Amino acid sequence: MSIHPPSPARVVLLCGPSGSGKSLVAARSGLPVLRLDDFYKEGDDPTLPLVAGSSDIDWDHPESWDAAVAVEAIARLCATGSAPVPVYDIALSARTGAETLDIGRTPLFIAEGIFAAEIVDRCRELGLLADALCLSRGPVKTFRRRFLRDLQEGRKSVPFLLRRGWRLMRAERTIVARQVSLGAHPCDRDEALGRMAAAAVGRPAHDRTPAA
Repeated sequence: MSIHPPSPARVVLLCGPSGSGKSLVAARSGLPVLRLDDFYKEGDDPTLPLVAGSSDIDWDHPESWDAAVAVEAIARLCATGSAPVPVYDIALSARTGAETLDIGRTPLFIAEGIFAAEIVDRCRELGLLADALCLSRGPVKTFRRRFLRDLQEGRKSVPFLLRRGWRLMRAERTIVARQVSLGAHPCDRDEALGRMAAAAVGRPAHDRTPAA
């Protein structure tokens, strides 16, 4: 139960392993989108975690991300319809600026990113949460899509992408299980879109059905 009154707008938190299709589903929903990847810490932050036994920064660890600032932006969007958000360049591991995200008078928006499940409880406590969803495509499909995307966008070096991709492929089931344990509902693309459409018209979660 939330201890806060409902906000004028609410958020759907969309998580899933890197490469699971979160951005595509968010875009297809037609709802305003807050990119949670823009809340990564910068590459020179001394609190960044490392991959065990390696000098690689572990960008898939929640401590590489600023949850408090992300929740603050979500709360402001829910309350006022706009919020300043950072612009982050993944290839540079740095914030390159800031912009104002304006969701207008919509009653619902999406916040998507691999760490979205980390803030499910906090958003629920604040009365901001409409739904929390976890996408999964399967380890091999996700590996292929993630690697091609990251290579095309020049996010990191090829050796880094291969090391990360192999590590995430082996860990995908564990990643999904953790996100579900944090309160995200596991689903495919069609069910996610169906639940978002239901949330947009105010239907409760137990009444929602997958999209046709």
